[in-house]
Amino acid sequence: MNQLTLGFFFAVAIAFAAYLARSLSRSGALTAVFVGTIIFGLGGWPWAILLLAFFISSSGLTRAFKKHKTGLNEKFSKGGQRDAGQVFGNGGLATLFAGLAYFFPGQLWPWAAFAAALAAVNADTWATELGVLSPHPPRMMTNLTKVVEKGTSGGISLIGTLAALAGSGLIGLLAVALSPQPVSPLFGLWVTLAGLGGSLVDSWLGATIQAIYHCPTCQKETERHPLHTCGTQTTLKRGYPWLDNDWVNFACGAGGVILVLLLLSID
Repeated sequence: MNQLTLGFFFAVAIAFAAYLARSLSRSGALTAVFVGTIIFGLGGWPWAILLLAFFISSSGLTRAFKKHKTGLNEKFSKGGQRDAGQVFGNGGLATLFAGLAYFFPGQLWPWAAFAAALAAVNADTWATELGVLSPHPPRMMTNLTKVVEKGTSGGISLIGTLAALAGSGLIGLLAVALSPQPVSPLFGLWVTLAGLGGSLVDSWLGATIQAIYHCPTCQKETERHPLHTCGTQTTLKRGYPWLDNDWVNFACGAGGVILVLLLLSID
């Protein structure tokens, strides 16, 4: 209980600082308190550091390259301030496995799944934030001959993919260094590859069944609904209406979890 209480106060401090820095909305900050309390309180410092590595690096990149996304904001469903849906989409699975680790002490798989979930969403965030720096437009993942605008859901580029690998690799390195059990460097490679794979699941969903809308005024594809940035009502162009970006982020983390557990099972 003492550790859980300390975890709560630490989570409150981090969430409040992020709220003041406008990295989290009010709902995002409240949700982050819950996520942080479970991860900090039940997992301890190694788990907390991995979560902070994701949050600080992704938020930092969002701020650092905000000006490069100014003309692309009309495509994204939300801005750089994370709300409750985004916090759960990115951190929900990590929270689940941090909780499961409490009930399965001495087992490596909860740590591997936790790390892979964070590696996947970190890879996706780094790819989004750094991919816009590419001098060449991205190509649709399901049709590499099709050139699309920057910020298009399902678009991939070489710089974006390398950024995803770097973002996943950061979590992979920390997962080895902070592992509660002795692991080989190969463990970090599995986490890294699983994270990269999860980010590609995100791109594939964005190119196929994620809800994508159309603004008749701007004649643009967008994730925004019901209103575009210009104030016009958007209409569904493709995908399932319920599969928004928050659920795609959740699927990204799930892809990382499934991949790392498969890799560990054949190791």
